Parts: sequence; C-alpha cells; structure tokens
Amino acid sequence: MSENKGFELGTIGALSLSVVSSVSIVICNKALISSLGFTFATTLTSWHLLVTFCSLHVALWMKLFEHKPFDAKAVMGFGILNGISIGLLNLSLGFNSVGFYQMTKLAIIPCTVLLETLFFRKKFSRSIQLALSILLMGVGIATVTDLQLNALGSILSVLAVITTCIAQIMTNTIQKKFKVSSTQLLYQSCPYQALTLFISGPFLDWFLTSQNVFAFKYTPQVLVFIVLSCLISVSVNFSTFLVIGKTSPVTYQVLGHLKTCLVLAFGYVLLHDPFSWRNILGILIALVGMVLYSYYCTREGQQKTSEASAQSSLQAKEGEADPLINIENETGILTDAAVPKAPVWSSNKDLHA
Repeated sequence: MSENKGFELGTIGALSLSVVSSVSIVICNKALISSLGFTFATTLTSWHLLVTFCSLHVALWMKLFEHKPFDAKAVMGFGILNGISIGLLNLSLGFNSVGFYQMTKLAIIPCTVLLETLFFRKKFSRSIQLALSILLMGVGIATVTDLQLNALGSILSVLAVITTCIAQIMTNTIQKKFKVSSTQLLYQSCPYQALTLFISGPFLDWFLTSQNVFAFKYTPQVLVFIVLSCLISVSVNFSTFLVIGKTSPVTYQVLGHLKTCLVLAFGYVLLHDPFSWRNILGILIALVGMVLYSYYCTREGQQKTSEASAQSSLQAKEGEADPLINIENETGILTDAAVPKAPVWSSNKDLHA
C-alpha cells in the first residue's frame, strides 16, 4: 500500500510540475516571440536542451542521480528522432495555418493509440476511447479556426505526427526495458537532441522567418527572457520524461491539451488575448473529457491492482495447501515439484505502458 501511495504521489507531482512549467514557458516564449520579435523557435529549443544537459551534468557531479549507461545505438537513435520531431513540428506550423497545426497536434493521440494497439497490443477500453473523443472534440472547438490545406504542409504534418508518436512511445518503453529513470534517459539523450537542433535550427529558422539568428539584435531584455526560458525548460524537459515514464504517451498528450486550455485562459486573463464563447465551450467540453479520462484510468488501474492482489493471495493459499517439501517418495527420488525452475520472462512485458 505504501509503495502504491508513493507511486501515486510521484505521478501527481510529475503531472503538476509538467503543467506549471509548460504553461510558464509558453507565456515566457510568447512574450519573447510576439513582444520582442525573437522568432527563432528551433534555435531556442536547441539552447533549452543544451542548458538542460549542463544542469543535469552538474546534478550528476553533485551525485543527485546515478549515471547508468545502456545501449548507445538506442540512445542515439532516440535522441536524433526527438530532435527531428521537434523540427518537423516547427516546419508544420510554418507551412500550415494555425488551425491545421492544431489539428496536427490533435491527431497525435489517435495515432499513438493506433500504434500502441498494433505494435504493443495495448488495449484501450470503450470508456477511455469515449473520454479521449470528448477531449479531442473540446480542444478542437476551442483551438481550430481555419483549415487551409496544402500538399507540402500536409506531408510535413503527417511526418511530424508519426515521429512525435514514436518518440514518445520510445520514451516510455526505453525506461521500462532498460530499467532507467527519466533523469538517466534525459541525461544521455539530451546531447543528441541538442546537437540535431543546434545544427539544423538556424537553417530552419531562416527558412521559416527569412531572418538570421546570428544577426538579431540581442537587447538586455531579450537576453533576460532567453535565460528565463532556458531555465524553465530544464523543468519542462525533465517533467516530460518523468510523466511519460510514470504514466503513458497518451496520458502525456491528454496533459498537453490541458496545458493548451490553461494557456488560452491565461492568455485572456494576463495578456488580454481575444476570447469567444466558442473558446469557453471548447475548454469546458475538453475539461469534461479530461475528468472522464482520469476517472476511467483510475478505476481501471484499481481494478487491475485488486485483480493482481487477489491472484497473488490465491497463489499463496494454494502454496500453503500443497506440501512444502515433496522431495522424498517411496523410491527416494526428487520429484519435479522440488526442483526450482528458472523464472520465465515475457519479452513483451517491459514494452507495455
């Protein structure tokens, strides 16, 4: 019971940290991009990752966590894929309308569900599917305005959705397969993500904005917001890996849409962004979907826990009912019951979210 309570508290803490840090960095970046004219999003993300790696390196030096090397090829592939997915999302936003970009983000949840069902045989109940549908409908009403399609933008959006889904599923499966913590995985993959974006970022930003990041006039105010954004990003990157590791990629995406609703609300309250009854209706519907998703996930988790405890107690009773030692029979030969067998591990066990 104490382990379950500790896990639940850890999960709640991870979710809270993710929401607070993500909303904070969105508000900070919005001021940086909209008010101060620093439109180099991909390059800024590479700086975020570099600062995150440096912070984790200091934490490792202070022995706040243990370095646990594992499959180098898996780490490199995972890090590069994460960097590519971020770049593709930025390109998707650049080549599509804001409405179509929001549709792209909404497509990540059904795509993740489809991939986990096909390749990891994970089952999603009708209740969970209904809650996700209500959530997506609400976020769609609140955020999707115009839908302007073009061939290149559509291709980039499809690639962005696929790479993002795979990267988030890998975040969960790698932690479980190699028994590494979110901090250990982030520390080892961060350099590859940062390097991918650090090299491609200036070119992507120039391609999207027709401006050179190195020719930008860095005023003290701009530098303050960049430093603040990089510091908040440490918490954002850490909480992302933490949430996906403790829950699932789908839950992380649900949390992402909660952040979208909060950003809309904060934008209206703090920055006086335009707000309509459609936004309010969409946010309320999305919140209903989130509450239902949380309720059904909690209920199904409790059912699985009770079934597992009932099964283990039944096995314990059967073990007590059977003879403890069945070694000697009339011929004095060891029986099969007395021979300890090697544990049988399921190759797919660690791959389930």
